[in-house]
Amino acid sequence: MALHFVADEATDARGGDILSLTGAEAHHAAVVRRVRSGEVVTVGDGRGVWLDGVCEDVGQKELRIRVTSRRDVAPATLRLVLVQALAKGGRDELAVQAATELGADEIVPWQASRSVPRWEGPKLLKGVARWEAITREAAKQAHRAWIPDVSPPVTMKQLAARAAEASVLVLEPTADIALTAHLAAPLGERDIVLVVGPEGGIAPDELDALIAAGGVPARLGDTVLRASTAGPAALAVASAALGRW
Repeated sequence: MALHFVADEATDARGGDILSLTGAEAHHAAVVRRVRSGEVVTVGDGRGVWLDGVCEDVGQKELRIRVTSRRDVAPATLRLVLVQALAKGGRDELAVQAATELGADEIVPWQASRSVPRWEGPKLLKGVARWEAITREAAKQAHRAWIPDVSPPVTMKQLAARAAEASVLVLEPTADIALTAHLAAPLGERDIVLVVGPEGGIAPDELDALIAAGGVPARLGDTVLRASTAGPAALAVASAALGRW
């Protein structure tokens, strides 16, 4: 499979154009991936543009690609959204990486009451930027035309409000009904929002608030998954149910 790069410059490119990549992408191509002149590559802008091209000149500071074709990939009409509670030990970042590879269309940080990490002050902007960087690299690795949006962290009130406009499925090991059963039922055209708690689980009052707002508890099998695996596992199940896979 051809190497894939992500660059804002791809947005306006057309077949026959020469696309010039500089900075980190050029350095990565020349030094890390050792791209050679004549090699076929793909380039996207992370917002649906997908270019095929051939490398014409490779340098450590600039990579010149002749675009041979372009297509525009439409965004998903029924979006998969992962609400990931902040978790200790970098498990939330592992979840973000895998969720991007597995097809999440949006990733929402949630500072649950049992979350050990706290995004406050400068840490909030730094945390969002870190998750954006993870999604960008994971989407590039997975050859995705669309990079998932990373939303600002939500409060409990904001998260509950999502149930008014989306199908909110709260991943809860004690739930009576399995996730597969919920996904087998008609869901309409509303986004599917999968909510994952931190390592200590979703607090009872938070779970009650989500259910009161219209959220539905859903079980993933008979075992208890970690915060790093529950979201990606649910996304895989949802992708299969929606016919994406």
